[in-house]
Amino acid sequence: MVFPLRLRRRGEHKKEIIPVTGISDIEITIPPQFQCPISFDLMKDPVIVASGITYDRESIEKWIESGKKTCPVTNTVLETFDQIPNHAIRKMIQDWCVEMGSYNGIERIPTPRVPVTPHEVSEICGKLWAATRRGDHTKCGDLVGRIKNLGKESERNKKCLRENGVGFVLCVCFDAFAESENAFLLEEVLSVLTWMLPVGSEGQTKIASAASFRCMVGFLRSMDDSVRQNAAFLLKELLASDETHAFVLSEVDGVEEAFVKLIRDAVSVSSTKSSLTAIYHMISSKPMIVSKFLETGLVNLAVEMIVDAEKSVCEKALAVLDVICETREGGEEVSKNALVMPLLVKKMPKISELATMSSVSLMWKLCKRGNAATAVEEAVRLGAFQKLLVVLQVGCGEGTKEKVTELLKMMNTAMGKMEDDCVDSSMDFKYLKKPF
Repeated sequence: MVFPLRLRRRGEHKKEIIPVTGISDIEITIPPQFQCPISFDLMKDPVIVASGITYDRESIEKWIESGKKTCPVTNTVLETFDQIPNHAIRKMIQDWCVEMGSYNGIERIPTPRVPVTPHEVSEICGKLWAATRRGDHTKCGDLVGRIKNLGKESERNKKCLRENGVGFVLCVCFDAFAESENAFLLEEVLSVLTWMLPVGSEGQTKIASAASFRCMVGFLRSMDDSVRQNAAFLLKELLASDETHAFVLSEVDGVEEAFVKLIRDAVSVSSTKSSLTAIYHMISSKPMIVSKFLETGLVNLAVEMIVDAEKSVCEKALAVLDVICETREGGEEVSKNALVMPLLVKKMPKISELATMSSVSLMWKLCKRGNAATAVEEAVRLGAFQKLLVVLQVGCGEGTKEKVTELLKMMNTAMGKMEDDCVDSSMDFKYLKKPF
């Protein structure tokens, strides 16, 4: 049985372990030579630096990554940041853990894996590139699997893989096999690419090809939820990095239905956010595709999410409705939904600054359309005037402030024409029937 341990620091350089269970009154002091000179914790992966001092790898890496170039103990400048595993100390620590654990529940630290080096990564890239050019999907699968396993071992490995060209080669591999039937290989490459971003302009050129996009849209319809999430995430990241990708993606048959179905299926919060963000970028870059999204029922679906979704999803749903209203057709469709104006008033400014910005923009667009008088009157009756005043008091960006000011002027004029200008801002809208 392993018992929980409580750590208590005594003095400046000593730490003791005291069993919480009380089965033993013996206090175990970690030998100084087993403590990291930086954290004073028991070293799990002791390494020797250029000064000859041993540290725990995680601690000394954080020290170096913070910009320091000296040895923490000797204060001498480190000529190299190489770290050599101290196998002797590690073995002694493991033996000590076994000895102490026999009656105090201390677990033996596992033998750490040696981090991957830039040279090893370069070799893997070279082999993957060669296998891709040969069309050897079996060898490519083995190498991608090795990359995936290395990334799972530690964040340090992931960083080394990202910084040494793996992302670009994976993009080349994905594009090369995008129109093949090697679904497993493509799914593995896709899963690794989600933590390889950014892949650079050359990598994007490969992964954002028409063939690659068709493959990813196909994955959005997969039976495997994790594959669907990975595809949505990667598409979202590509669209956010370069608006021209939206023109290529929009040419893929069924991409609109695929994104909306992923949202409707509620696979996960992350996939919903990725899909909404991707849709936003697609419409922003190419407004003429709004009609295709309207055919999927996106407006009603977005409104439904604003009703009860979490903050981040609500933000993105509002942004999507706002960008849809940039077009005449989209504005007409949004204005048909009886829940839109009540929701805008109710949610503003409760969710976040970003959501308030989208809400104000959306309300402004609805109140300036053909049926502007009706929209303005509805907003007034729902208490929008008071809510907009709150937005000004709380503070907002210049663009939002201009829209709020214009809305207040329109509403002030409307209130003068209305017989009853005493509006209850807490008005409930549960009586409204959902159009979906």
